[in-house]
Amino acid sequence: MFSFEFMRNAFLASTIIAVVCGVIGVFVVSRNMPFLTHTLSEIGFAGASFGMFIGISPLNGMLLFTTISSVLIGKMSSGSVAERREDTISAVSALFIGLGVLFLALSNSSASYATNILFGSIVGISASEVHQMIWLSVIVLIVTLFIYRDLKFDSFDAVGARAQKIPSGILSLIFLVMLALSVSVAAQIVGALLIFILLTLPAASAKYFVHSVSKMIGLAIVFGLVGVWVGLTLGYYTNWPVSFFIAVIEVVIYFSSLIYNHFVEG
Repeated sequence: MFSFEFMRNAFLASTIIAVVCGVIGVFVVSRNMPFLTHTLSEIGFAGASFGMFIGISPLNGMLLFTTISSVLIGKMSSGSVAERREDTISAVSALFIGLGVLFLALSNSSASYATNILFGSIVGISASEVHQMIWLSVIVLIVTLFIYRDLKFDSFDAVGARAQKIPSGILSLIFLVMLALSVSVAAQIVGALLIFILLTLPAASAKYFVHSVSKMIGLAIVFGLVGVWVGLTLGYYTNWPVSFFIAVIEVVIYFSSLIYNHFVEG
């Protein structure tokens, strides 16, 4: 299996993705952002399709669309607009799905390439894309580490954070941009439409086993690694979609965590 370059690239990329999603996912869950993550994945699909349409890499297209969108969504997080945010995000999501389909049609891309964007592909990751993913992941992790203390406070104790005059607005905007970068990175393995799996389920599972933020992050990374490593291995030997195996594994881990919480902690 590891004699093939594409599998080595896939395992390296998936390891990076699991680490980033484990770190960011804990805050996605604590800040109740799974729906927003799903929306950003659909925006990423449109961005990848746009990249194909104008002749740039799908990853760069995703970065463009998700980053701009995250900033715009951040602007909707305050004032009266926030009351209509969920409805607005739903409308934006529908618009970008339509745009993604349009860009794919205009670029005359094959159905198989469209499937790769939507559901990921282990054979489509080149060494140059892995290097780009590494740099993006390093940026995400460094920025997250820099704001970690305030972000943890704001995510798990919003009232206390406001009392301490932590700049929640700026913090949320920075986090949304980091989330957008994470969506673009992780979509290379699981695809644009299934990325919320790695950004939500490992972290959601971890919170039932441990109760400190650092332990949640560590366990979320472990759950993510189990999902992508086992998923890649099964995908290689069965020739079934890797994203299917990752989804099933993470769902099994999540329901196992619910069972654990029910019987062990009542």
